[in-house]
Amino acid sequence: MMLQSKLPNVGTTIFTVMSALATEHNAINLGQGFPDYPMDEALTDLVNKAMKDGYNQYAPMPGHLALREAIAQKVQRLYGTTIHPDTEITITPGGTYAIYSAITAAIGQGDEVIVFEPAYDSYIPNIEINGGKVVRIPLHFPDYSIDWEAVRKAITPRTKMILLNSPHNPTGAVLSEADIAQLRSTVAGTNILIMSDEVYEHLIFDGRQHQSMLRYPDLYERSFVSFSFGKVYNCTGWKLGYCIAPPAFTKEFRKVHQFNCFSCHSPVQVALAQYLQLEEPYQRLSGQLQAKRDYFRQLMQATPFEVVPSFGSYFEMYSYAGMSQESDTTMAMRLVKECGVATIPASAFYVDSVDHRVLRFCFAKKETTLEVAVERLRKIS
Repeated sequence: MMLQSKLPNVGTTIFTVMSALATEHNAINLGQGFPDYPMDEALTDLVNKAMKDGYNQYAPMPGHLALREAIAQKVQRLYGTTIHPDTEITITPGGTYAIYSAITAAIGQGDEVIVFEPAYDSYIPNIEINGGKVVRIPLHFPDYSIDWEAVRKAITPRTKMILLNSPHNPTGAVLSEADIAQLRSTVAGTNILIMSDEVYEHLIFDGRQHQSMLRYPDLYERSFVSFSFGKVYNCTGWKLGYCIAPPAFTKEFRKVHQFNCFSCHSPVQVALAQYLQLEEPYQRLSGQLQAKRDYFRQLMQATPFEVVPSFGSYFEMYSYAGMSQESDTTMAMRLVKECGVATIPASAFYVDSVDHRVLRFCFAKKETTLEVAVERLRKIS
């Protein structure tokens, strides 16, 4: 028997390929975005306590109320916006799930969604499986900025949503206040929705301010905003995040959520609710990750690679254009086989062939991991 594929253009991703190669060649994996250092013991202790205290059954469908209340308090402190925990926050099994559920709730057959490339790999399949049409706009290389005039030209009567990601994966670019002004003027007077992927909200560097949709009432009223606990607290394997959206949007979001996951891991939710009441653990995160980015940059100066600066996230792009004309996929595979270091070619984040000869490196690793990796990279020629 055969199935007609709903995603006929989707095959094995470069992430799977590179991870398999990394294992085969015993390579240091700077490709996948996860830390290799321990998370805060205070949080794991709280999870253990929650399990021992009996929080092992289903949590409510929207999520543990105390956690939603803690998130609402954090949003008020950070962005000055009042969010109702009952009607505007839903706990989800990860940020990617939140994005899928929001798109499923909002996008139907023929609806157009503007996506900026390079793009996180789930966006386009999420849109296509729901019958939407992807309108791809390239970010300007090498600063990966948005061409807002191109955005305005791409808008049609079928435009239903603009999908944003800041801090950006894979490039580390961040939205500026000027970008927000352009976005506000572009969507004003329209029914265009916003899907804002903000999973790296606390990992932002060089004194820059995260431009969340939650800061701006006129943008929030048309937005789904997704977040990830895993990305900011070094526990990506927990797969826990949340979506914030206005009440009417949240109602539709939960219609999808309740028949898919329904309920997320209870003891982790209880623990996070308590952890968020501690002395603002997220306030240390940007400094910790910026120190890793800066150390990695310092180490990479001994290699032929040239930095393409990141201002947030786990990632930084590096160019090898000065030493080779090879495609980025060829170069990435050569680094695994010859140097024992896995990266991700930037072209993997585009649909069509776009090759600026840059690779994505994850610097969210122990200093010793970064040191050994760069020592290996120095051998490339």
